[in-house]
Amino acid sequence: MPQSLVLILGDQLSHGLSALGAADRASDVVLMAEVMAEASYVPHHKKKIALIFSAMRHFSAELRQAGWTVDYVKLDDPANTGTLGGEVQRALSRHGLTRVIATEPGEWRLLAEMQSWPATTLLADRRFLADRAGFADWAAGRSGLRMEHFYRIMRRKTGLLMDNGQPVGGRWNFDADNRKAIDRDLHIPQPPRFTPDPITREVLDLVAKRFPDNFGSLEPFWFGVDRSDAEAAFAHFVRHALPLFGSYQDAMLRGQAFLYHAVIAPYLNLGLLDPLEICRVVETAWRNGTIPLNSAEGFIRQVIGWREFVRGIYWWRMPGYEHANALRAQRPLPTFYWTAETSMACLGACISQTRDEAYAHHIQRLMVTGNFALLAGIDPHELHRWYLSVYADAFEWVELPNTIGMSQFADDGLLASKPYAASGSYINRMSDYCRGCRYDVKAKSGPDACPFNLLYWDFIARHRERLARNPRMAPMVRTWDRFSAERQQQLRGDAASFLETLG
Repeated sequence: MPQSLVLILGDQLSHGLSALGAADRASDVVLMAEVMAEASYVPHHKKKIALIFSAMRHFSAELRQAGWTVDYVKLDDPANTGTLGGEVQRALSRHGLTRVIATEPGEWRLLAEMQSWPATTLLADRRFLADRAGFADWAAGRSGLRMEHFYRIMRRKTGLLMDNGQPVGGRWNFDADNRKAIDRDLHIPQPPRFTPDPITREVLDLVAKRFPDNFGSLEPFWFGVDRSDAEAAFAHFVRHALPLFGSYQDAMLRGQAFLYHAVIAPYLNLGLLDPLEICRVVETAWRNGTIPLNSAEGFIRQVIGWREFVRGIYWWRMPGYEHANALRAQRPLPTFYWTAETSMACLGACISQTRDEAYAHHIQRLMVTGNFALLAGIDPHELHRWYLSVYADAFEWVELPNTIGMSQFADDGLLASKPYAASGSYINRMSDYCRGCRYDVKAKSGPDACPFNLLYWDFIARHRERLARNPRMAPMVRTWDRFSAERQQQLRGDAASFLETLG
């Protein structure tokens, strides 16, 4: 007779999940459910919804093949209650069960809900390398958290890129080698595109019918939807793109969405790839001489360093972290974030790409869409909801700290040592977006000046007192102070005129 109901969420598609490890394959029932509450709490990109639902359906088939009894509820099931709690109660009743086993969810709102369910055992998510309590102990009492310090702990813990207790190459971090602008003459590989099978086609039809007005293009749909696809995508990256990933990971190029990036974050965050496993593959590739050290270290730092770091901050600082707004930014999110209809070439390119692919790499997010929002004083909570909506890899535990802390400095420097504010010159140096733009990236004032130039100095002026106390921003404050009163007035006036056009 069945003993327990084992709930598996849409981002827990791992056979080594702690809930499955605690269950009895011979006697327990696995529940997986597509529910409208999870599909609509923000207006998710159509491709994101399709990816998650298709991956869930493929994973449920794998579980059945492995001998599990799986109760799978589709979104269009006429009796679907639309909530996880409702589907848990229906499943308990169907199977005559009273006990639920689940792995802790990745989002605070779900944890709060699931903790209120009766007879529910929540187990730690062992797919991450840093446990939440351990991170909180490390963070307690620190005035500021720096990923670099945490990253060194994780390197020692995992042994990745370590020899005799020391970092290989004599340095912990090779980021200084990873900031090259890209040359169009280079061969740029493309990530593999997977043809939708009948399960995915059924999901695509469902999404087209139920979410017709959601952001983004549903077709062509090319994401992988199971572990085999995810492993193939990762293997392709290691062979074809990783050798140049390090050098060009900050570069941007019009019409090239992926460059040398892995494009595996959706698979990693769904549970289709294991973070330590893929890092060991990358380390082996370096030790075998097939990739340079700066690429191996840069990739591993993103996975065991940054990814684990932001998750630790999320759980340490929630629930209040979501509404942090140290800079008191209150401007509504401009409509062009949803339409891509803007004369700023860089923003138009990044948002159009996001609409089409449900993807943009970290510099496009941080230094284009995020940088503009920071400079323009966009409400960070509105921006957070946009990022959470539009990217296939966006789950709150990873997206929220990246937005609130890294991108918008809304936590007053808890996560980042400085605001990531930049004028148009940075975008011009790292991309070709500025060529042919309606605005002049070299103009510092006037109606034709790049808005990033105008807004940069307006940002410095608005937050002068705070930034003057920041060692990394104080030089720019001193530069602003040396401007004549007439120039300061012109810059701020031009910025105000531009901001009025945002509505």
